[in-house]
Amino acid sequence: MKVSIVFSVYNEQTNLPLIWEDLQNYNENLNHSFELIWVNDGSEDNSLKILQDIAENNEHSKFENIIVNFSKNFGHEAAMIAGIDHSTGDCVICMDADRQHPVAEITNMISRFHEGFDIVNMVRSNAPQESGLFYGLLNMLSEQKFEKNASDFFLISGQVASVLKESYRERNRFLRGYVQSMGFRTCHLEYNSPDRVHGNSKYSNKKLFRLAGIAIFSFSNKPLRIVLWVSLIFILFSAILGFYSLYIFFFGEKPPSGYTTQILFMAICFAILFFLLGIQSIYFSKSIEEIRSRPIYIVKEIIKQTG
Repeated sequence: MKVSIVFSVYNEQTNLPLIWEDLQNYNENLNHSFELIWVNDGSEDNSLKILQDIAENNEHSKFENIIVNFSKNFGHEAAMIAGIDHSTGDCVICMDADRQHPVAEITNMISRFHEGFDIVNMVRSNAPQESGLFYGLLNMLSEQKFEKNASDFFLISGQVASVLKESYRERNRFLRGYVQSMGFRTCHLEYNSPDRVHGNSKYSNKKLFRLAGIAIFSFSNKPLRIVLWVSLIFILFSAILGFYSLYIFFFGEKPPSGYTTQILFMAICFAILFFLLGIQSIYFSKSIEEIRSRPIYIVKEIIKQTG
């Protein structure tokens, strides 16, 4: 049986030798071959050179190294999709190259695959508080419910990989969400993410906020329904206020002064109006990106291990 392992690589020159050492020390007691797919996502350091050295100097017969080199940085989600697209294994494992996803867990994941599970989601037991808040918000707004603290560390069967190769080709992607929403026989395993030895997380607060937006707008139409209901409430409120003002004007003793009230009401209405338009514009912009149908990623070259 062949197992494909996809690594997303972006400026990981300090971690690549360490994770390669982890793989070499990985003691797997089943008769499997491993296809290691390193997706270099436009790294600006020496990551590509290190990957080439790993492929050229590999003496382990159970490992076959394939380097997918992007023309520029397309992002972590695109890198994982590219790795899945180029995989040929009976199952595919996606993990990061920063050693936050322990190589030692691969055996447990493959064991679950042999038990008949098509999807094995790895759930981080020591996830930061922000992760819980992210999934709490996502589950509140989305019809699809997601496993709390699930990560981009997962196993999928060849059948699931084939579906991802043909479908789910949006330009705005939330891959771990796709995997959890596809059905198939699924299980969850907990793991502890080790402390970082080198480098920092590639997901800044800005990128995490953007990912949260992609996830919400990819899996939920509730914001649009909220826009509709808030609009209806303000239409009703405005109509009542308008009829009341006309009634006082024609049948009251004197026209209402109410200057401050009117200005305050108009300011609140315009603020909410622009907020609602902002939500709609996000959906519109996402739709435009899909209509343009530009490539998810561009491969500059594929380097395969010789010998």
